[in-house]
Amino acid sequence: MNDFDALLAQVIAEARALHIPVSGRIEAHVAVNRRAVTRFGCCRRTAGGYRIELAEGLLRAAEPACRQTLAHEILHTCPGCRDHGPLWRSYAERMNSAWGYRIARTGARDELGVEPPRPAPHLVVCRQCGRRFERFRASALVQHPERYRCRCGGTLHRVS
Repeated sequence: MNDFDALLAQVIAEARALHIPVSGRIEAHVAVNRRAVTRFGCCRRTAGGYRIELAEGLLRAAEPACRQTLAHEILHTCPGCRDHGPLWRSYAERMNSAWGYRIARTGARDELGVEPPRPAPHLVVCRQCGRRFERFRASALVQHPERYRCRCGGTLHRVS
């Protein structure tokens, strides 16, 4: 089991060492969201600053996955970084280069090594590289995989 609070303090220190302007008003305690199914973390604005939440599934994940998710979320506390715009991406790249993270707008369960809380009812697979896209809802990707491409450029098809 991971100590999210200690990891949060370490990741904040890493960002500040790179002169990334993370907020000084991040709550020291990381909340565990027991209902989150499709996201790993969340940065919530509070009256006093920011609260970071992590999905319960990360309790059983490897420390690097937790650190990377915390790093992603603390970048949202920087001025002008509430979304995944150019400034947020530039800070993410700095963290990636300096600390070996792979912070991106989204993360896949298989990349982070996080087991799903329940099996996903929908599966789309890349015909070229075999990458799996598990979905809990019948999204546009599930309904029309032919409209999308994998990162590798391969075509997608629905398996279930």
